[in-house]
Amino acid sequence: MTYKDEKRGTWYCKFYYIDWTGIRRQKMKRGFKLQREAKEWERIFLEKQSGSPNMTFQALYQLYLEDIQSRLKRSSVNSKSQCVESRVLPFFKDKPINQITAADVRKWQNRLIEDGLKPTTQRNINGQLNAILNFAVKYYGLPQNPCKVAGLIGSSKPKRMQFWTHEEFKTLIACVKNPTHHILYSILYYAGLRCGEALALTPADIDLEKKVIHVTKTFHRIHGEDVITSPKTTNSIRTVPIPDFLCDQIRVYIQETYGLKKSDRLIPLVNTSIRIPLNNVCDRAGVKQIRVHDIRHSHVSLLIEMGFPAILIAERIGDTVDMVNNIYGHLYPNRHEEVADMLQALVSK
Repeated sequence: MTYKDEKRGTWYCKFYYIDWTGIRRQKMKRGFKLQREAKEWERIFLEKQSGSPNMTFQALYQLYLEDIQSRLKRSSVNSKSQCVESRVLPFFKDKPINQITAADVRKWQNRLIEDGLKPTTQRNINGQLNAILNFAVKYYGLPQNPCKVAGLIGSSKPKRMQFWTHEEFKTLIACVKNPTHHILYSILYYAGLRCGEALALTPADIDLEKKVIHVTKTFHRIHGEDVITSPKTTNSIRTVPIPDFLCDQIRVYIQETYGLKKSDRLIPLVNTSIRIPLNNVCDRAGVKQIRVHDIRHSHVSLLIEMGFPAILIAERIGDTVDMVNNIYGHLYPNRHEEVADMLQALVSK
């Protein structure tokens, strides 16, 4: 039931429900501006408590969100919730989950395709809906997941990444006047760090005597709050040797950055503030625009060109050998003819 709080001018709901132990309990929630908001909150709460397959998708999503919050990193939860709340929830929100058909899913998929989203983005969004409905099948009695009948959309493989040659990077970096952006681009290009890993670095993470960077964390901006978490995977925790010239650049940068403490972030930027300045300097330098993450791809491309094997590259960038071969395999030169020539030379001796 909903009631008007005359003193505060707001609405509240107060009702009874049966909890999971079978005990009857009372629930009250205050502070709603509108009566319908109070009614909606009560409805979703009761649907969540019932946990039945006729609950709405909105109620199921709230249960799913509560479940993953204790199992995933905050950054991962935030990424999933942004995706679901912008692309999935508006379509399925009020529909009972046991009434969502494969035809409904196909109709929703077609909208994603018509919106012109990248194939990898389509596949990711579709995966979020699939995960939520799998959750319902496993824990809330949904007979089957209609996503499995509807099939996949998009692609798990991105188009070939863009990257800079070393000459292009030298042309670009010569045009970068801001010292913070200069050191960021240099670390990304010559050390192969992910952007979040570079933004999380402190002076204490860099041993200029041993010429290494210790990668142990990553940076995110979540709802306006700076959040430092462990890296993407266990492989991401690593020690990256760096060349003398990069050590010298970092040393000068630290010395010239006033008041920088050992525990302060070396590069006090956020992910979203990097792309536009990067595009601007690309235009000034006459170098093609690439994504910030593609600077890391450029590092890998450089190492492949220099002849380093996949296993060494994987260790350096914090990925697996399979991932390196899958993403960057096309950059390796085709050496089949060389194999044949060497075998011929061996037999001809």
